[in-house]
Amino acid sequence: MTDRIRAVYDINVLVGAVAGGNSPFLVWPNPPPVSDNRSADCVGIANDAVDVALFVSDHVLTNLVRVLVSPDGLGWETGPAREYVETIIDIAEASGGGVVQPTVRVDDCPDWEDNRILELALESEADIIVTDDVDLTAMSPWRGRPVVRPAEFATRVDAARRSRRR
Repeated sequence: MTDRIRAVYDINVLVGAVAGGNSPFLVWPNPPPVSDNRSADCVGIANDAVDVALFVSDHVLTNLVRVLVSPDGLGWETGPAREYVETIIDIAEASGGGVVQPTVRVDDCPDWEDNRILELALESEADIIVTDDVDLTAMSPWRGRPVVRPAEFATRVDAARRSRRR
């Protein structure tokens, strides 16, 4: 586990993994090569359990369900949303990460929700935060941690995997 990158994915990455492109959550892409859905690539990278350990929190999981079932969100039924959350928990645990509950309080960002992601990163000792949130990416590096978009993260992991195969 020590060789794995400790990562936190923002809720928008987990939603984007099932909202865009051709990547259903029953079969995750396995870069290389990357797919047309970089958020799904990020989940696939964690699912591989090779080089990334994913960490989530109850806050992330609860809000993931909220966004998925919201009529303003994806409008899913509750059952499939909870099934997806269970899949994310399984991926996090199998990757060497897991579900952690932050015990520290962070108020570095004006957005309350973004601070919950930063707390998770701090508690899990994450090496990187992956998000499409501009408020968070603008803070990069945050306390020494890069804050990158899913496309950049998937591209970097893809490049690293390709170079190892040579």
